[in-house]
Amino acid sequence: MTELQCWPLSERPREKLLTKGPQSLSDAEVLAVLFGNSAGGQGALMLANTLIDRFGSLRNIIHGTQAQLCDMPGLGENRYAQITVVWEIAKRVLESPLKRQPVFQQVSEVKTFLLTTLRHEKKEHFGLLCLNSQHHLIAFRLLFSGTINAAAVYPREIVRQVIDDNAAAVILVHNHPSGVPEPSDADIRLTKDVSQALALIDVSVLDHFIVGDAGVVSLAQKGLM
Repeated sequence: MTELQCWPLSERPREKLLTKGPQSLSDAEVLAVLFGNSAGGQGALMLANTLIDRFGSLRNIIHGTQAQLCDMPGLGENRYAQITVVWEIAKRVLESPLKRQPVFQQVSEVKTFLLTTLRHEKKEHFGLLCLNSQHHLIAFRLLFSGTINAAAVYPREIVRQVIDDNAAAVILVHNHPSGVPEPSDADIRLTKDVSQALALIDVSVLDHFIVGDAGVVSLAQKGLM
């Protein structure tokens, strides 16, 4: 008899979700529903609890590396793929509305998307929100990655990407792995350098968002553009 078969039917994670809603589930129960009945010889809930104990939270599990997760007994590549694709679905759901409306009509949604995409990164990444003439999102492009506190950014590569996307305007984006999103002098200089490079092809830099652990800072709102 499996672990879940010993439980009352109403308290098994899947049945609990169906009768009481997903909000009734603990973090471990959410993972157990995702994994299903078979989990490499371990019960789904037992494996889920082991993951929570090892990583500390769902957030840490979601952002675990393939090596870290596949090293867990009972997990393997199939379960890793399940975890990874859930995160990818969430990002795509958050990105989708930005392609249908001007981004400055939904700034909170933009910031939520950027937090979801970058707040967990342990290295600095720099990217662009490429926008059309109506300021709808064409694509979010991650262009450069660096060390724990720096990413080398090359304006000519930014210009090339903007031309490839036929963008009319851009928003610059990068994260601070320290978790503190306050702009540095180097961030301000970089914004000016990229703005000057893109002005040569008649493309505007509308803002520069810096992503930290608890929020997103706009250079435009701070009067630093």
